[in-house]
Amino acid sequence: MPAGGFASVPPAGVEFEAKITPIVIISCIMAATGGLMFGYDVGVSGGVTSMPDFLEKFFPVVYEKTNDPTINSNYCKYDNQGLQLFTSSLYLAGLIATFFASYTTRNLGRRPTMLIAGVFFIVGVVLNASAKNLAMLIIGRILLGCGVGFANQAVPLFLSEIAPTRIRGGLNILFQLNVTIGILLANLINYGTSKIKAGWGWRLSLGLAGIPAGLLTLGALLVVETPNSLIERGLLEEGKSVLRKIRGTEKIEPEFLELVEASRVAKEVKHPFRNLLKRRNKPQLVIAVALQIFQQFTGINAIMFYAPVLFDTVGFGNDAALYSAVITGAVNVLSTLVSVYSVDKLGRRKLLLEAGVQMFLSQVVIAIILGIKVKDHTNDLHQSYAIIVVVMVCVFVSAFAWSWGPLGWLIPSETFPLETRSAGQSVTVCTNLLFTFAIAQAFLSMLCHFKWGIFLFFSSWVLIMSIFVVFLVPETKNIPIEEMTERVWKKHWLWKRFLDENVDEEVGTNATDLKKGGHSIGLDPASQF
Repeated sequence: MPAGGFASVPPAGVEFEAKITPIVIISCIMAATGGLMFGYDVGVSGGVTSMPDFLEKFFPVVYEKTNDPTINSNYCKYDNQGLQLFTSSLYLAGLIATFFASYTTRNLGRRPTMLIAGVFFIVGVVLNASAKNLAMLIIGRILLGCGVGFANQAVPLFLSEIAPTRIRGGLNILFQLNVTIGILLANLINYGTSKIKAGWGWRLSLGLAGIPAGLLTLGALLVVETPNSLIERGLLEEGKSVLRKIRGTEKIEPEFLELVEASRVAKEVKHPFRNLLKRRNKPQLVIAVALQIFQQFTGINAIMFYAPVLFDTVGFGNDAALYSAVITGAVNVLSTLVSVYSVDKLGRRKLLLEAGVQMFLSQVVIAIILGIKVKDHTNDLHQSYAIIVVVMVCVFVSAFAWSWGPLGWLIPSETFPLETRSAGQSVTVCTNLLFTFAIAQAFLSMLCHFKWGIFLFFSSWVLIMSIFVVFLVPETKNIPIEEMTERVWKKHWLWKRFLDENVDEEVGTNATDLKKGGHSIGLDPASQF
């Protein structure tokens, strides 16, 4: 038993008894529809921004540039800050909404936070689909961004907390799987709506986002709250009842007691964001923030936001560009399934490192081909080279989809202790959305100035992040969330230095008051798990 724990709290290393119950599977599938909405928003924006009718109505300057060869430059024809703002405003709004979502996640629960996200999504979809002017369009995107902020805060926590330890990784990746399915559906719908000659195809593309928005709202009404959240809010009997229901066994006392103890520790923390900056929480914070920054600097969202625009830029033509985006979307979904199957078998580190090699090589090949074959006024990319570019983009997307995509969300959601989990997830989502916004707002301008060198820029970041994983990212496979400190951070060559028990780590009280009979009474989570 760890020093300072209660006699009834199980020792580190115990895996709690749990069956894979239908209620867990159904709850996770319903909750993960938040990822479906997020993915659809990512995918649909790139498609509609390459539709002439949409550009003519909202971005006439870009429309003129794409149709006037005398002022056109392949790499620069879509370079417009307003057009980039349409895409990136969603992520800026999500960033701000995350701070409010942290409060609701902690004080109201994971389930109400998902419901709030669904309502934001529905209102945003209605405004976007019926937009009469650019202001209406941007306001709709901002409301969708608020939905993203709330959903991305609550859903990964919900999935990590409700899933049994041995399949936590696979169920958590349902969120990312739904993101990829949402992107694929958006690409397919964009491909179909681009054929509508009446000029309202873009409205249908934006309006169909109402389906995943409705599913998330319905799901939030149907799923159970997590026992962690119920216990954290003092609803012990209800939390125990839900735990018994989702684990499918009566033998839930050890896990229940550990959750109660973790909750007791959490209640001592009056300022979770301030506590997040304490020395003992630095390992989780550094890993979470770094993973979000690196995830965006793989270049994946640049490709997914603007896949149709990107393929059109390198000479595929509008129809072929949308078709190529559908192919990469399908690869994205299938490769995420690989991660669902393998993450709890191979572990997190192996997937990240293998993908690093694959992404680096594919981006270098793309840069070489575009550097040699695509000039500012190239009208067409030879078919054989075009196929190689699509294949290499698919190789890149597949590697991301079974590594940095899902694991960028999974690892932070399973490593923060309960007392800083909502705050930690908030910082994680905030960092992700901040850098997503930065890339979305800058990518078309970067493409204009860097040209083919944009892929070398991202590949250099892939190399850096792979080195980071080798030395600083520990393996978290099959380890209960509340035992991460004892079994992961205290055994890492670097991070264990931040958990030195001699360092003053009191939580809201004097350290000398935390000793009783020579033993800690457990206010320090580093001494608990």
